[in-house]
Amino acid sequence: MRAYFGRRYRFSASHRLHSDALSTEENQAAYGKCNNPHGHGHNYVLEVRVGGDVDEETGMVCNLMELDACVRKEVLDAFDHTNLNLQKCFKDVVPTTENVCIEIYRRMRESFHAAEVVAVRVEETNNNFFEIREN
Repeated sequence: MRAYFGRRYRFSASHRLHSDALSTEENQAAYGKCNNPHGHGHNYVLEVRVGGDVDEETGMVCNLMELDACVRKEVLDAFDHTNLNLQKCFKDVVPTTENVCIEIYRRMRESFHAAEVVAVRVEETNNNFFEIREN
């Protein structure tokens, strides 16, 4: 039987939503106040969901300490208290929360193998969240 386990993390980061492919007016129309040249920040809430068989010996889908270590290395150490625009992975990509979510999902799928990473959800504000999940 397949089971799912989700864990929540928090990190803070700043970004500016700006595309070099757009004019000043187009950037302002697309991103509004989020196009502020000085950027702005968020206290993000990250949820990672993994799935797999429940191990008969441990009774768990995965060892949560292993998941914590992977999230710490791949996400928190990389993004917490940074300007996302300066991250190599966002050099040519606007660091919208959609793209942040995609990047975290990619990193987790490549790095965590104790269970299948089935979804990543990033909450940007109390009203806005984005999710990437398996099809």
